[in-house]
Amino acid sequence: MPAKRVLISFGVDVDAVAGWLGSYGGENSPLDISRGMFAGEVGVPRLLKLFGKYKIKTTWFIPGHSLETFPEQMAAVRDAGHEIGLHGYSHENPTALSVQQQKDILDHTYDLLTVFNNGIPPKVNVFLPMIYLHILNFDQGSVAPWWEVCKEGVQLLLDKGIEYDHSGMAHDCQAYYLRDEDTWAKINYSADANTWMKPLKRGKETGLVCIPGNWYLDDLPPMMFIKSSPNSQGWVNPRDLEEMWKDMFTYCYNNEEEFIFPITIHPDVSGRPQVLLMLERFIEWVNTHDNVHWVPMIEMVQEFRRKNKPVSYAQMPKGEPQLWLSYGNIHIELDIGIGASIKLPSAD
Repeated sequence: MPAKRVLISFGVDVDAVAGWLGSYGGENSPLDISRGMFAGEVGVPRLLKLFGKYKIKTTWFIPGHSLETFPEQMAAVRDAGHEIGLHGYSHENPTALSVQQQKDILDHTYDLLTVFNNGIPPKVNVFLPMIYLHILNFDQGSVAPWWEVCKEGVQLLLDKGIEYDHSGMAHDCQAYYLRDEDTWAKINYSADANTWMKPLKRGKETGLVCIPGNWYLDDLPPMMFIKSSPNSQGWVNPRDLEEMWKDMFTYCYNNEEEFIFPITIHPDVSGRPQVLLMLERFIEWVNTHDNVHWVPMIEMVQEFRRKNKPVSYAQMPKGEPQLWLSYGNIHIELDIGIGASIKLPSAD
């Protein structure tokens, strides 16, 4: 049976120069840095034009470095009504940082985005589907640079009041609540095998939602040339990726009653002509299916929370209570905090 409800989203990681500083080994190369400039100055406007053409609202995860290096382009993203989230400062690897360094980066980039959002702290989300985020954009979500997190990562996001993370990979088409403090035994070839033959121990479920990341729904690894990467060297035909994305979507559509389909793209890659044409074909193909909705990722989170309450002992994201307002079939829904809700139907 075909799916009855599908939420699909583009998450745009604006790696740009930050990607070359923190991840791709180009920090000493003026030419690699120039490729980062292409992402910010050329790729971003092209993607905004694409999303405007199809009237799609998306989620942009912006490193602090990109926010400060490309203020005009990032303002255009904000003013076009797209959701904005956290993505480190210089695309640094969290596993190479101390806990204090991670906290300092999170605090600094959180403050940068708060100022960017006209001084409004990211604790209140105004959700009006017909004009979603044309009023305000809030950094309620985060993507870990490198798609790597350390053991303290979940707690840091909870303490900061972040609503969701788009890094975990325990599912591919369903949101879920992240666990904290999973533990496992590493293989120690120099020790008695009985000391490490142990199963993974699941930690505690939290109230932090995961919108899963997926390397197979990411444009960058197969289609971006990185000198230090022994992978495809960027020479993958976009049509191959298009076919794989279609196959993944088709399987979910035929086998899941409801599912989400979060795609990760980068202006570094998807700002190129051959990839933009592929994205146009993919969007138009997706739009031939019934019951499919293009949404920012925060809508995936809100719908998941409405349908799935966390366990009673779950630690919830800290912060001020949230107010969600929605106009759908002419009704108003107020969610005060995360666990409680008040519904006020309006007159017909």
